[in-house]
Amino acid sequence: MKILFFGSDVFAIPTLHALAESEHTLLGVVAQPDKPAGRGQKLTPCPGAVVANDLKLPLFQPPKISDPQAIEELLNLKPDCLVVVAYGKYLPKALVDAPEFKAVNVHPSLLPKYRGAAPMPWAILNGDKKTGVSTMTVAEEMDAGDIYLQTETTIDEIENAEQLSNRLGELGAELLLKTLEGLEKKTLKAKPQDATKIVLAPKLEKEMGHLDWREKAVTLYNKVRAFTPWPGTFCKIENKILKIWEAAPIENAATATPGTVLDNRQGLIVACGQGGLCLLEVQLEGKKRMSAGDFLKGHPVAIGTILK
Repeated sequence: MKILFFGSDVFAIPTLHALAESEHTLLGVVAQPDKPAGRGQKLTPCPGAVVANDLKLPLFQPPKISDPQAIEELLNLKPDCLVVVAYGKYLPKALVDAPEFKAVNVHPSLLPKYRGAAPMPWAILNGDKKTGVSTMTVAEEMDAGDIYLQTETTIDEIENAEQLSNRLGELGAELLLKTLEGLEKKTLKAKPQDATKIVLAPKLEKEMGHLDWREKAVTLYNKVRAFTPWPGTFCKIENKILKIWEAAPIENAATATPGTVLDNRQGLIVACGQGGLCLLEVQLEGKKRMSAGDFLKGHPVAIGTILK
């Protein structure tokens, strides 16, 4: 099968590699244009573009995928199927419907649960025990296409969103190859999603990472995991932002005002609305990321200090 791949984010990379190593013919990669990044705002390619160049594949980065000239250029490649993984833009109907096989999308959730931009963080944030990957048709409504295949996996209790994404990326690559095989053999038929079971996973905002110590320790722990690496979780100590990279919940912490530092020996144990949260790895505003123990050596925090 001749495949045109659409993928920008790091989640797309395992599928791109799997297709490159498969019997399918990769006609090229469509990724988002280079964007300013870092302090110098230097134009930087997205992960999909980087890997396309590494694999010496034709790379297309149209500023507007809906531009008629861009559509014509891509369709002139005569793909049998479009594969879409974390591309980041809606594909116009003229692109989706033109090839012999309708475009296939890989999505990191068990649809219809967690439609949207941040399915993996929301699964962790909500304390879900399992998640998975779905392959589906591309629809005009976000993540509303008919389902081809799904695979399920357990979410580890200490797994953060970045680690889960890496795992689901590999599972998604395997599922995509199975989906293409089923389409080629005409043994696979897409089934509509159950509209009564839709759960949305909206885009995360930076301010969502500010920890509210009145919440349960396990809730804050899930938030630390869910928001790693972005948008990150943080609190304020002496009017400076303290980013929290790793933590652990403690069930039987002493009763105190939420946000109170209860212990400063091995880590910072902070009172929560229920239980306590032990901060294990932190980063003070303007400083490097480090263990809580190393942080305390240079920035002593007295028991009874209130974090906000």
